[in-house]
Amino acid sequence: MDEIEALKKERNAAILSHFYTDGDLQEIADFTGDSLKLARDAASITNPVIVFCGVHFMGESAKILSPEKTVLMPDLQAGCSLAESCQPEALARFQNELRAAGRDIQTVAYINTSAAVKSLCDWIVTSGNAREIIDRVPADKEILFVPDQHLGRYLSEVTGRKMILWPGSCMVHEVFSIQDLLRAKRNNPQAIIMAHPECPRNVLEHADVIGGTEKMRRHVAAIAEPTTFLVATEANMIHPLQKIAPQHTFIPVPGIMTSTGETCACNRCPHMARNTLQKVRDALRDMQPEIVWQPFFANAQEVLRRSLLEPAKP
Repeated sequence: MDEIEALKKERNAAILSHFYTDGDLQEIADFTGDSLKLARDAASITNPVIVFCGVHFMGESAKILSPEKTVLMPDLQAGCSLAESCQPEALARFQNELRAAGRDIQTVAYINTSAAVKSLCDWIVTSGNAREIIDRVPADKEILFVPDQHLGRYLSEVTGRKMILWPGSCMVHEVFSIQDLLRAKRNNPQAIIMAHPECPRNVLEHADVIGGTEKMRRHVAAIAEPTTFLVATEANMIHPLQKIAPQHTFIPVPGIMTSTGETCACNRCPHMARNTLQKVRDALRDMQPEIVWQPFFANAQEVLRRSLLEPAKP
């Protein structure tokens, strides 16, 4: 940590850490948050160097929104199962098929997608701004929502907009066991269940609060009385929740191994876990690995700026 602090000053760098990274990375970060907040932070800070502790698509978004900055990642292999589930060639092919069939579509992509996919889309959403963005899609357009079918289904239900759903899902949220959730609820009958909208419908049906990471933080901070929460999202989310509302008890909902039926630690994202203090130190020392500007980033820039940085017109 001392080495990181010294190198950060030497490089005039800012460290951004997602809520799903380990707590020690959140502690050394200058900015923590969800995808929406961190994208806005990356665009607004003046430091010429950004170290982004997260997954690959987040580093890409930071570079796209701030092309003049050097964007480093502790590990370029930190991917995302959602982003992998929607490849640009397959999306372009499906879009063409829909249009050839006379469907007048706009494509709305969850931010958990590659820059190449974003370049094919009309809107980008995060769990924090999704409802607002869906309201900005003209009513006479059909919505193709990619890649998270669970988030898309949830948004369709709460907004009343019918959607064509891409069959993708997050490996972390997909494995939550409804049996484990109900067992935890029986053991903690007064607990409030909070679930991320990336969770499957059978989990959301039992949730008292459905929302992204920032909504979860705001919700627990607004309750003064000590309360127990069952949290159905990536387990590292417990760290910022405890930090903002230490009076509460937070219990992560475990996942389940489908092969054996045993509970496991699959509520930990293996991609986020590739971020470590040592890799942050090495990235600052070596100024690599770096997110390098790609030609297709330009096509993704306009939709990212319009979706994440520009307020809706009244």
